[in-house]
Amino acid sequence: MKHTIRDRIEQQILTIERLDPAVNAFTFRSFERARLEADRADALINSGVPNSPLCGVGYGVKNLFDVQGVTTLAGSKILAQSPPASSDAVLVERLHLAGAIMLGCLNMDEFAYGFTTENSHFGPTRNPHRLSCIAGGSSGGSGASVAAGMLPFSLGSDTNGSIRVPASLCGVWGIKPTFGRLSRRGTYPFVNSIDHLGVLANSVELLSASYDAIQGPDPLDPGCAAESIHETFTSHKLGIEGLRIGILGGYFSDHALVDAHSSVEMVAKVLGACQTVTWPDATLARAAAFVTTASEGGILHLEELKRQADEFEPLSVDRFLAGALQPVEWYLKAQRFRRLYRQKVNDLFKDWDILICPATPVPAIEIGTEWLEINGHKLPARAAMGILTQPISYAGCPVVAAPVWPDSGEGLPLGVQIIAAPWREDLALRVAHVLQVSGVCRVKLPVLN
Repeated sequence: MKHTIRDRIEQQILTIERLDPAVNAFTFRSFERARLEADRADALINSGVPNSPLCGVGYGVKNLFDVQGVTTLAGSKILAQSPPASSDAVLVERLHLAGAIMLGCLNMDEFAYGFTTENSHFGPTRNPHRLSCIAGGSSGGSGASVAAGMLPFSLGSDTNGSIRVPASLCGVWGIKPTFGRLSRRGTYPFVNSIDHLGVLANSVELLSASYDAIQGPDPLDPGCAAESIHETFTSHKLGIEGLRIGILGGYFSDHALVDAHSSVEMVAKVLGACQTVTWPDATLARAAAFVTTASEGGILHLEELKRQADEFEPLSVDRFLAGALQPVEWYLKAQRFRRLYRQKVNDLFKDWDILICPATPVPAIEIGTEWLEINGHKLPARAAMGILTQPISYAGCPVVAAPVWPDSGEGLPLGVQIIAAPWREDLALRVAHVLQVSGVCRVKLPVLN
């Protein structure tokens, strides 16, 4: 008996209904829309229309993407009384045109300010591999839904690491493209000068296909650059011959514990990478990213902070308030540094095609953890989960997060960042495909009761 896309989507709906009560990845389920889109996909197939690689593939979106008829909450109850979105976000529109099936909106840190998705309004998203642990954030629902097997892929956003951290902790593939590569029109902003959109997926093939489907300039989004596109769906299988691949040391080694080092060693062995490379000004870049994030985030929400600060997420409201009070000189100094910093990073890629480093300093921590000790330094746990991702996104470089299960680990994944020069996502995905074929990077479904 031939199974239709509608049949497949009905099975996926049953999986979500069975697993999500434990994981808490979804904040809204768009099952009726999914059924309509599935029927449309079946009709197109029956009419002989050529299919895209995403035809009939289910996905979800972080709850800062506009979905027609649904209120965009961005993880906050402050927006609950806002009118429903009148249209889909651009990337959702593009996936619809590709035949993908939208199944719902996914949990996140409020206004994307966090690395753990311990959302006080909607509850924490739990790591499918250990339900007592965080899924990472701020795209925690996006990562956990894929890791649990509820969705093949999902859309997320990444300002300081919000795709790469949940990809690392949940053991899935993720891509944070070059800053400005994808249209952000129809998404709720966090930090306009750093926000990226991207994808989390259960395979490199699906990561590449979904990323290709959402590419393209948007004349109505002035932040979306019309650079030439290196198609990744086909080019990711070209292998790594001739690529110059290095391992980031210094800052990225000093802020990583044993599992993180183990993951990088496993990946480096497959890639034949042995030379250590120094990333310029990583510590300063993280500090500048913090200043930029706090300033832009605080000012964006200043009016709400004045009127209803007690309605904000308790875990982030103080940071929003502090950001709104930062001297403008700090922000301007961070922006001046960023221009020089980006040039130094671009110069680094004259000698290297790919650089690798851990995505997180440790595997997933228990929900509610307040402090981490990393090589003798006691750090606030929620901020420290992004310590290795912030310097990279501040430079705007594309990164693929690859899922690794370190030999030294206790059954939890810890991902590796595959970093390329701006606009060369295709190179990062070529490396990712080699790692997937080798078996060192893979997605493992958890056993959820």
